[in-house]
Amino acid sequence: MSQLSKNTLWQQMLRSAGLLSFFILLGIGLLLLVAQFTQPKIQQAEQQTLLNTFQEIVPASEYDNDPLKDTKTIHDPKLLQLLGQKQPITLYRLRKQNKPVAVIFPITAPDGYSGDIHILIGVYADGRIAGVRVLEHRETPGLGDKIELKKSPWILSFNDKKLTPNNASQWAVKKDGGEFDQFTGATITPRAVVKAVKHALIFVNQMGDKLYE
Repeated sequence: MSQLSKNTLWQQMLRSAGLLSFFILLGIGLLLLVAQFTQPKIQQAEQQTLLNTFQEIVPASEYDNDPLKDTKTIHDPKLLQLLGQKQPITLYRLRKQNKPVAVIFPITAPDGYSGDIHILIGVYADGRIAGVRVLEHRETPGLGDKIELKKSPWILSFNDKKLTPNNASQWAVKKDGGEFDQFTGATITPRAVVKAVKHALIFVNQMGDKLYE
């Protein structure tokens, strides 16, 4: 191959590499531009979804602050373990006229039949459960999925209940001597949820007023 041919080949390769780099940079630039405009909308939608879930647990008429801005982060490994969590979690505090109303936070039941069951729980300042909602799970359809409100009202059985030294033994499914119903053919799932909710109340009782500081 002549020197001229080699130079031409190198020029073509450099030109192709330059064009490729240009289009890669252009693509990255376009992606960043799209992200800049869509990310705020995505975050806003996620926040609204979270607020809607909060209002399923505690009606909006019961608090007047913005719980998304009134938060507390839990880092203590022992407390996180109690709540079934491996990473720090955010607690959302609800207040009315600056007085504590409730706290809402995520918990995980790690011993579901098909793995982790992710839950959101709200507890009033007096220790009563405001509400419990299952956010995500992989339990068996038609059996374990009755922990979902849209499949069964079972999850509502936690409403207004408290954990006290006198009733601690009742925080179990009936098969284990407790007061909560199990599902026909699927005891493991409700057992896991009841245990996780009980642990959440242990956490709340231990923290006390520190939840709102």
